[in-house]
Amino acid sequence: MQAILDEIVATIGVSNDRGKVADYIPQLACIDPNQLAISVALADGRVFSAGDHQQLFSIQSISKVFTLTIALGKLGDGVWARVGREPSGDPFNSIVQLEHENGKPRNPFINAGAIAIADAIMVGHQPKETLAEILQFVRFIADDESICIDHNVAESELKTGDRNASLAHFMASFGRMNNPVDYVLGTYFHHCSIAMTCQQLAKAGLFLAGDGENPVTGTRVVSARRARRINSLMMMCGHYDGSGEFAYRVGLPGKSGVGGGILAVAPGHASIAVWSPGLDEVGNSKLGTEALEKLVQQTGWSVFA
Repeated sequence: MQAILDEIVATIGVSNDRGKVADYIPQLACIDPNQLAISVALADGRVFSAGDHQQLFSIQSISKVFTLTIALGKLGDGVWARVGREPSGDPFNSIVQLEHENGKPRNPFINAGAIAIADAIMVGHQPKETLAEILQFVRFIADDESICIDHNVAESELKTGDRNASLAHFMASFGRMNNPVDYVLGTYFHHCSIAMTCQQLAKAGLFLAGDGENPVTGTRVVSARRARRINSLMMMCGHYDGSGEFAYRVGLPGKSGVGGGILAVAPGHASIAVWSPGLDEVGNSKLGTEALEKLVQQTGWSVFA
């Protein structure tokens, strides 16, 4: 495995076509695009890494997997009254479908859907309390108390988050928000600003590779049925309007973030995290996707194998 990862980083890392960093968020615009990392956390507890795997980065929309998991724990299938389970086929920050579908987001991984999930998690609590719960959950599943929120990124998002504010107010106009919009947006921007390394992120995804149970600690996080359903949503919706292309090329459930990270799950085998800040035209890590494609070719981990 170490040889495979070293070779992936060595061959892909020399690419000149690295995509473009998310420059609409000022704190992300200044990230060096010449970075690439990959970590594989195996079900037997071993972790293999290559490249800049100790570098912290903003996980952004990958956090939506964790907030969905929390929401399902609180509301069960009641979550689906608030968000749908269908791919969007539109950009992650599109408002078009919201208007056609009476303010109900198409799935929990587009921005509107994740804002609705943040609203569901709050259940009357203050943003700080909700964020503490989210952060503690991420630390728990990663088995790492050092994980924190990058407040500079969060502030940067708050200052430039007009489109997300529009989505939230639009949903509120349909009576679909239970908490003050500003509170929900603050919670959303901050949980997207959680900073992790590839190693930490790979470990955090292990429960999804183990049918809901962390195979290393033996701790059950969710039921096997729920883990499979979260994985199915990652497969269908985890890369926005690039989800079909990702499924075709990589063949694993995955969730991307505009910070350049991708969390992918090989059920029964491993949790994988990749990071390269440059994004493709639909907002997914360009080299990260290529790295995962190569990894699956060498391991045969595709769910379609």
